[in-house]
Amino acid sequence: MDLDRLMAALSPAEVVNAASVEIRELAYDLRAVGPGALFFCIPGANVDGHDLAPEAVERGAAALVVERPVEVPVPQLVVPSVRRAMPLAATLFFGDPSRELDVVAATGTNGKTTTAFLVHSILTAAGRRPALLTNIERRVGGEAMPTGLNTPESVDLQRLFRAMLDAGDRSCAMEATSIAAAKGRLEGTRFAVLVFTNLTRDHLDFHGTMDEYFAAKRALFEQAEHAVINVADPWGRRLAQELPSPCTFTPDDDLDGIDLKLRGRFNRANALGAIWAARELGVEEPAIREGVEALAGVPGRFESVDAGQPFEVIVDYAHTPDSLENVLRSARELGQRLTVVFGAGGDRDREKRPLMGRIAAELADRAIVTTDNPRSEDPAAIAREVAQGRLEVVLDRREAIELAIAGARAGDVVVIAGKGADTEMELAGRSVPFDDRVVAREALT
Repeated sequence: MDLDRLMAALSPAEVVNAASVEIRELAYDLRAVGPGALFFCIPGANVDGHDLAPEAVERGAAALVVERPVEVPVPQLVVPSVRRAMPLAATLFFGDPSRELDVVAATGTNGKTTTAFLVHSILTAAGRRPALLTNIERRVGGEAMPTGLNTPESVDLQRLFRAMLDAGDRSCAMEATSIAAAKGRLEGTRFAVLVFTNLTRDHLDFHGTMDEYFAAKRALFEQAEHAVINVADPWGRRLAQELPSPCTFTPDDDLDGIDLKLRGRFNRANALGAIWAARELGVEEPAIREGVEALAGVPGRFESVDAGQPFEVIVDYAHTPDSLENVLRSARELGQRLTVVFGAGGDRDREKRPLMGRIAAELADRAIVTTDNPRSEDPAAIAREVAQGRLEVVLDRREAIELAIAGARAGDVVVIAGKGADTEMELAGRSVPFDDRVVAREALT
């Protein structure tokens, strides 16, 4: 694509070293720069892309998008915000792919991944040839791809949409996160249907307040042709009042005889969101039923670990107060005595830590606080904030899981919460292998 076309879309305040050049690719990561790339110099918290401009040019960048001119001999489009310019350029460069692809997205604090999996299963049953884009699995043209951010950067996202179309996909089930929305990664994306699952305390280290968190979600609905909203949630009720003619539901609505294989009341809400999204797309009822009933489980979401033991072991991603409460209440219905192993992530909203500890103390017979992605923080300090001196603390996560399983009796339920399908632990600036499901199975055998 000629740079002039991209220039017209971005409307730069200034063009330095103006020249007509061909753009062959878009890049914001230095490692992805090749001959003919347009490089976006994003100012980051740790690295400023402007400082990387000389190396980008050495690697073959034909032009730059900048917030201030830099000393390199290539065309530079000077814009107020490089991050905000990136989705505009990406949408144009990749041919506005979401105009051809039926994108069905789920947004909310909890339930996004499961709702996306349910939508994907329904669209598969309906012959809609769906792609899948979640934090635990990506599928393009029926083939699995490496995962990454829940919602990729705008360049990667628009490239993925184009790859889906090129591979024969005609729809996409995906997650849409609030952080991605606030950072502009989803600008330029058209949602055929957008599902609102719920809004509970999370990511306040990023958004600051629940109102700002809601505003990031609310803005996405301006890009949606159809809105499906869980009005059992108070923020969902507010959203429904602000939008024209949304489709609404609650977890108590009738599933119309559909045999939902996913356990837990919270999964009724996820299923109903997916069902109504499919209806908004015009999917017929037999395909909806077939798709919902075909999904037996989602990795790391209320997932059973069964090695023939006489008690339940459940692994779940629950890492917020609300999701932990939902999982524990659902688990309580499965057995007699309930044990939970859980923690809280480091470098994230600290205010939720005692809330999670209080919920575990109230709903479980035994609660073991352990390490969960401490990142740069001291695991012991995090555990103290969660446990508040009233819960058992075992910092070694493997040992905590082993203790919980060793103490389980016939008819009990053990919940291992926080990491779900994650296969690594973020610890002191590095990632170490750790999969709750693998560790639990080893403890059972």
